[in-house]
Amino acid sequence: MPPRGRSMRSESPDSETGLTPAAGLLPAGLRDVLPPRAEWEAQASESLLASFRRHGYARVKPPLIEFEETLLAGSGQDLASQMFRVMDPVSQRMMALRNDITLQVARIAATRLRDAVRPLRVAYAGQVLRVRGSQLRPERQFAQAGFELIGSDALAADVEVAVLAAEAVAVLGVPGLSLDITQPLLAPAIMEAMGLEAKQARAARRALDRKDAAELKQVGGNAAPTLLKLLELAGPARAAVDGLKALKLPAEAAQIVADLDALVREVSEAAPDLLVTLDPGEFRGFEYHMGISFTLFARNVRGELGRGGRYVTPAGEPATGFTLYLDSVMRALPPQPPQELVYLPFGTPRSQGAKLRREGHNTWAALQKEEGDIRKAAKAAGCSHWWDGKAVQAT
Repeated sequence: MPPRGRSMRSESPDSETGLTPAAGLLPAGLRDVLPPRAEWEAQASESLLASFRRHGYARVKPPLIEFEETLLAGSGQDLASQMFRVMDPVSQRMMALRNDITLQVARIAATRLRDAVRPLRVAYAGQVLRVRGSQLRPERQFAQAGFELIGSDALAADVEVAVLAAEAVAVLGVPGLSLDITQPLLAPAIMEAMGLEAKQARAARRALDRKDAAELKQVGGNAAPTLLKLLELAGPARAAVDGLKALKLPAEAAQIVADLDALVREVSEAAPDLLVTLDPGEFRGFEYHMGISFTLFARNVRGELGRGGRYVTPAGEPATGFTLYLDSVMRALPPQPPQELVYLPFGTPRSQGAKLRREGHNTWAALQKEEGDIRKAAKAAGCSHWWDGKAVQAT
């Protein structure tokens, strides 16, 4: 039944464009990016890649769509519910549109670059598409830019990844950055050492994820007092680590805390202006992260700018990396100044336009004779300046 007030007959197409009024609408979570934002986003992406390149990360460019089984290999199974699937009419095999680029990079490392020297450093940028958005990110298509360090399980690799992600975003001009560290292996190590059964451990993990102290007391058994301390210690990383070191922890958990201590110290020394926090009881990362994880925030934006952390590639190699979301990064940037654009009045020789472009100006040439004042015509065209025949003038 059609919505009230609307006819069942099809809408008539526009006589000039041939499109119906509904043709301008896009599915939920998809949008057109218009000038000048599209240009700013492209520039931001290139700036991030340049930062990665300065640290030795070489760019790769995986395809937008692959055979389903390759995208779903290994840790990709955890992202299966977020993938669009289509039938390839050529091969008659199912294909999937990527919803994350990290797993594609892991595939490339295990196949095309399997003989490259380790650790392998690669960077990427591109669009991803997801079946559903989230409350904080309703967009279903957005741009990612990131980098992966594959083939090393050294703590120095985690430090490099955390510091580089923050440094690359800071270069763009994003103020008030903070890095939140999580270690999803700490709570399970405590539960296992204290003898919690699998069902009880899962319930305690859910309570930790929900920050539900009352439930944690009920289901945590003899591990509850220590697990409750994990909730209490979330905050500035240095204080959180000191609090963890004061606890009486089993050997495996104590070693995890020692690694966190070294990580926090080295990240803080390398990036003294970066606010570093630690949440020892939470797991906030991609589904495939299996160790130290990071989330980057900015004080003027709700939600994360990006995530990173430890994982294992389908080939069994240790890896760590960071993925930044361009839409969130753009929201965190200060307002962008208008781009200089010089209006060239009708009849301006092409050689003059070429000369101005060589000098670093952007030009907009009029293709028909102006009606009235040229300065007004330049302003109407959205140009910040105009050529008066002798010099560039502000509109």
